[in-house]
Amino acid sequence: MITAFLVAFGTVFLAELPDKTMVASLVLTTRFRRPFAVWVGVSSAFVVHVVLAVSIGSLLRRLPETPVKLAVAVMFFVGGVLLLRGGKEDESTDTDVPTNVSFRRVALTSASVVGLAEFGDLTQLATAGIATRYSAPVAVALGAWCALATVAALAVTAGSWIVQHVPLQVVQRVAGGVFIVFGLLTLGSIFV
Repeated sequence: MITAFLVAFGTVFLAELPDKTMVASLVLTTRFRRPFAVWVGVSSAFVVHVVLAVSIGSLLRRLPETPVKLAVAVMFFVGGVLLLRGGKEDESTDTDVPTNVSFRRVALTSASVVGLAEFGDLTQLATAGIATRYSAPVAVALGAWCALATVAALAVTAGSWIVQHVPLQVVQRVAGGVFIVFGLLTLGSIFV
């Protein structure tokens, strides 16, 4: 049981570090400046993905890949455009942050963005594969979720630091560009 937990944690942690989901979590934190709300939303989305991966196991590989990738690409394009537009609205201040956005709305937005982006992702498939290899689904689920939540915590911590040291418009422009690139890469992966 401990072996299943450690294998799931190590595999998922290493796979998630360079993943788009970490970048999305960081960007959401810089956008809303509500790191805990972003972490709660992202971690909640991960619970759904881990439970789905462990429950369904290898059946995830049979989902229609093209519609999922198209939906993820559209989400990244929309997010990129919104971030780029947000950075141009008011060039004069760095303090304009959506302060009227509730904890619940930030958490739900974060869960939605990451939930869709993570659907059918490498870490979800890895979790499904590990679950089929070990007969300890709860240990695999906990290991995978702990790894994902840890990476999300690192991302929101980095996002909080960036907001304090880099002007918001710069963060928004860079993040918008990164989201557009992720959208293009996701769209391109459909044809490869």
